Amino acid sequence: MISAAIALRAGDVLIIVDVQRDFLPGGALPVTMGQTVIPVLNRYIQEFDACGLKVIASRDWHPPEHCSFTRNGGVWPVHCVAGTHGAGFAPDLALPPMAEIVCKGTLAAAEAYSAFTGTDLVQRLRDCGCRRVFIGGLATDYCVRATALDALSEGFKVVILKDAVRSVDGVPGEGERALAQLVAGGAQLISGVPGHQ
Repeated sequence: MISAAIALRAGDVLIIVDVQRDFLPGGALPVTMGQTVIPVLNRYIQEFDACGLKVIASRDWHPPEHCSFTRNGGVWPVHCVAGTHGAGFAPDLALPPMAEIVCKGTLAAAEAYSAFTGTDLVQRLRDCGCRRVFIGGLATDYCVRATALDALSEGFKVVILKDAVRSVDGVPGEGERALAQLVAGGAQLISGVPGHQ
């Protein structure tokens, strides 16, 4: 199921999903071992940046009254409120100066797991001639899966960076099932930083 590292080429874009303080140990909604994706993602970032390829980072950027919060009838504790410490990217995540930021979940009444939901991400990708997206981040069974499914539905080739994702696994095995769903939908799984082509 997992291929060896594949060569990067023009039209490739790296999408880093929600590597924010609140999703790391000590945060409001921590993903188990979520911090372990950071050094791996940094290697991917370095390679994409060296190739002159676009890096995009999504983040939850919720208003205080967001519908996903338990106090507002949702299922999650308060997390990633816009402008707060917890909404910040992981301090060790080495985003390049030219990285683009996509804010999602910005409307109080609308949930947004995917980085495409309620954002201009698809237009950004089309404008830069993107044909293939590489996706890593948090969490496999929620925002990574939703982002990848939307990318597939928009006609992009999708590569999941299996060594750079971690799952909530509220139900045991949910992360692996999410990956299987993505592969069944046409995504490719790789481990190992791609090289140049």
